[in-house]
Amino acid sequence: MSKKIQKRDAEASKQLIITHAKSLFSEKGYAQASMDELAQRCGLNKAMVFYYFKNKKGLYEAVMREILVEIQQAIMEENKKHSKPEEELEGFIRTYARYACAHPYLPSLLLRELSDSGAVLPEMLFSSMRQLFALFTDILRRGEAKGCFHDAVPMILYFMVIGTLNLMVTTKPLRLKAAALEDIDLDTCAECDIEEIADYIIAKIKKMLKESQ
Repeated sequence: MSKKIQKRDAEASKQLIITHAKSLFSEKGYAQASMDELAQRCGLNKAMVFYYFKNKKGLYEAVMREILVEIQQAIMEENKKHSKPEEELEGFIRTYARYACAHPYLPSLLLRELSDSGAVLPEMLFSSMRQLFALFTDILRRGEAKGCFHDAVPMILYFMVIGTLNLMVTTKPLRLKAAALEDIDLDTCAECDIEEIADYIIAKIKKMLKESQ
């Protein structure tokens, strides 16, 4: 077998492991995720998993890094299509919303990690999340400089957007269950799709930013 083929096979095996690890970690969290189960899902033996990733922490780090890099790149590509801060802000929110909906392991893993206070990967996660936050902050700062936005507090707005979207994606099964109960009349937004949710967040955030205090 040529070195080129060997390299291609190795890359395919590593990506296969990461793909299944995303689902496993999002379902069970870091502590409860079993490398035996991961190997079974991948159709590989456990020794092969540890050949590519020295330990579970190394694999988890690779998973989180890939997820965060993917969403950052998607948002940066979306921003290239716009010239106005309002459009960039909407693009950021919609891109994150669509990605989170299409890849529900993203909000699940982020909420698990943040709820553990970054116990597993504090430095890597902080660094990667800081880059995403920096993209959001830059949009707000440009908007303030152009007079489009007023009184923007990036961290608060960032967690309003990301936190709401993460929770809306991860709690959908619970909200559907709650909506099916007839004892209390509750509007759980169970039937709202991700575009409706993004529309609502965008409208509220833009209104807040245009209202000068």
